[in-house]
Amino acid sequence: MAYTSSPVHSAPAAALSPAGFSLGVLLLRMMLGTIMVAHGTQKLFGWFDGPGLDGTAKGFEAWGYPLPEAMAVVAGLSESLGGAGLFLGLLTPLAAAAVLGTMVNALGVTWDGGFLLPKGVEFTLLVAVSAAALALTGPGKYAADAYLPVLRHHRLSYGLAAIALALVVGAVFLLIRD
Repeated sequence: MAYTSSPVHSAPAAALSPAGFSLGVLLLRMMLGTIMVAHGTQKLFGWFDGPGLDGTAKGFEAWGYPLPEAMAVVAGLSESLGGAGLFLGLLTPLAAAAVLGTMVNALGVTWDGGFLLPKGVEFTLLVAVSAAALALTGPGKYAADAYLPVLRHHRLSYGLAAIALALVVGAVFLLIRD
């Protein structure tokens, strides 16, 4: 009897759960969004024991960024609005790009602190990779994007474009430092 191979399937169709996927993505979006809104409002308004715009600008000045006050506003808005977008699942690829671009800069200025906290980058890497993952997967079906005609059906190309945008803009901001 001759042996014939059959196609390999990664999982039977019955094992895939669109509802489970969407719930998992919802949890990830809401937690990451909440964390980023909190970090952004620390920078913008000094909430949650944050440094506010003046303190954040001093940090950007120490890291060699030009126009540190403007950079503090850009970082605070990117984190706050990107986080809110992720939480709501609204314009998810762009929201993820805002968070990822900010994390590219955070990694660039803190990389020499080692991997683990208190000075390490593992938290920043986790946020960056989570944002990139959400850009690629899309927001799931429990999201505001489900009501937007263009974003109703997430495409991989949206996520790849968002990641490319975040990496390019993040790199530009790193390169303009002194």
